Amino acid sequence: MADPGALFDLTGRVACVTGASSGLGRRAAIALAGAGARVVGVARRAEALDGLVDEVGPAAASVVADVADRGGIPALAAAIAAPFGSPDILIHAAGINTRQTADDVTAEGWDQTLALNITAPFFLSQALVPAMKAKGWGRIVNFASLQTTRAFPGGIAYGTTKAGIGQLTRAMAEAWSPHGITANAIGPGFFPTELTQAVFADPDRADRNAAQTCIGRNGRMEDIDGPILFLCSDASGYVTGQTLMVDGGFTAK
Repeated sequence: MADPGALFDLTGRVACVTGASSGLGRRAAIALAGAGARVVGVARRAEALDGLVDEVGPAAASVVADVADRGGIPALAAAIAAPFGSPDILIHAAGINTRQTADDVTAEGWDQTLALNITAPFFLSQALVPAMKAKGWGRIVNFASLQTTRAFPGGIAYGTTKAGIGQLTRAMAEAWSPHGITANAIGPGFFPTELTQAVFADPDRADRNAAQTCIGRNGRMEDIDGPILFLCSDASGYVTGQTLMVDGGFTAK
């Protein structure tokens, strides 16, 4: 029988996390480092990334970049590989929600949302997959959402990208899993992050969301650790093309 601890051990692995400056991306980076991985955080805010590196220590490095800049992907891929080598694990946590209603969506807001939430995960993965293929092992984790399957007010652009993440994840699995690379997605419920500030700033709204879960509460940052480690380790070797909802049963109720 396999050692349960070894299944989740990431010693010797290199991980890249986009959106690592805050929220669930930052939490994922810390969890991966805690399991033994060397981690490269990518985000636009240098100061916040410096804080992550200070907390994790020598096992962490950072790259300041806008992943939505498609033309910059080749240079970004090279910068990500520079500290520890090309990553075995790639987590796409960077995202934006403009919260524009359908009648008020602007072309700029629409393009910005698609560029960051769905175009960047594909093209950055495409750039980093060859090194994973060469090793015969890789893990890609996309970030889905409650809006992957549910429509929320003011979420038409965001929800469209998150529905697309579900299909992108399946298509990545079809294309790359024969080479030892799994592709899965995590669909968080309501967690207290920068992206959900508007929700948690309204206690009544936050309470209503909690009441819609099966568990009866909103997410805590530590709730993401286990799912992240599962999808990034040998523990999930026969799991690919799936979206794991980490939402307290919100989508089940």
